[in-house]
Amino acid sequence: MPASKVSDKKVAYFTHLTECLNKYQRAFIVNADFVGSKQISDIRIALRGKAELVFGKNTMVRRCIRDLTSDGSHPEWQAIVPVMKGNLGFMFTNGDLGELQTVVDEYVKPAAAKAGVIAPVECIVPKGPTGLDPAQTSFFQALNIATKINKGSIEIINDCKVLHEGVKVGTSEAALLTKMGVKPFKYGLVVAFVWDGGVFDPSVMRISDETLMGKFMAATGNVAAVCLATGFHTQASYPHVMMNAIMNATAVAAVAGYTEFDAAAKVAEFIKDPAAYAAKCGGGGGGGGGGGAAPAAAKGGKAAPAAAKAPEPEEEEEESAFDLFD
Repeated sequence: MPASKVSDKKVAYFTHLTECLNKYQRAFIVNADFVGSKQISDIRIALRGKAELVFGKNTMVRRCIRDLTSDGSHPEWQAIVPVMKGNLGFMFTNGDLGELQTVVDEYVKPAAAKAGVIAPVECIVPKGPTGLDPAQTSFFQALNIATKINKGSIEIINDCKVLHEGVKVGTSEAALLTKMGVKPFKYGLVVAFVWDGGVFDPSVMRISDETLMGKFMAATGNVAAVCLATGFHTQASYPHVMMNAIMNATAVAAVAGYTEFDAAAKVAEFIKDPAAYAAKCGGGGGGGGGGGAAPAAAKGGKAAPAAAKAPEPEEEEEESAFDLFD
């Protein structure tokens, strides 16, 4: 290809990548290992109106971003340069990244095992008929898989682990699984990084609003505790300071008999006659069990004499103990 055409393609790619960086606020940086062109085409169609998929050589991406940030502008773009290693591409968007994650998860396709590939998962061939004719027993013998001939076809006697996770797929294993029509692997775009004002691990996608609120409230509580302990008050500690002040003022007013405001009046009423106050509150709440017990005690029923006689056994025990030591 003439050098002029190569140069034109580079210029066009640099222009397109620059437009995307300026147009979109966030992106997935995705790994496309073992993803076919038809699968990429289907993903592009699914992303129409939501995002834009951009691939290119890492050297071109790094050079383009370095040229754009050479004057010190856009430091958030500069963070992309160190991570551009491997078969990576961009999935630019201005929308919700959760929608893109749904598309990425949807377009994961099963794939056959190829010789020389590192197995991402293990593969176990179950026992039973394989549908292969007896002339192909050599494949099973090469892998030390016990078989027998049953009704004119090969039958595996026991479950056998053909592929091990993290181990390179051999030629015999790949040929056997292909003949049996087994596709043990699944390939699709994998989110390697999240770019949103910086480059982050994809685990940030699992942080929900509830998680953020829980962390924020815990941090606010810690700040309030430190402020109350040191006497250096901030907005986090002001509500606690005000509540403490109101409780102290109410306690002083109730003890002093000053009942000009409602809180002190309620406290004074409770101190004066706790049983009557409990009965009043219980009756107002719909006739709870506690509300019925308090009036009975207040009326001087049989419950009060029973309570008065309770210490008598204790006195008898003391007298018996005294007689014993005499």
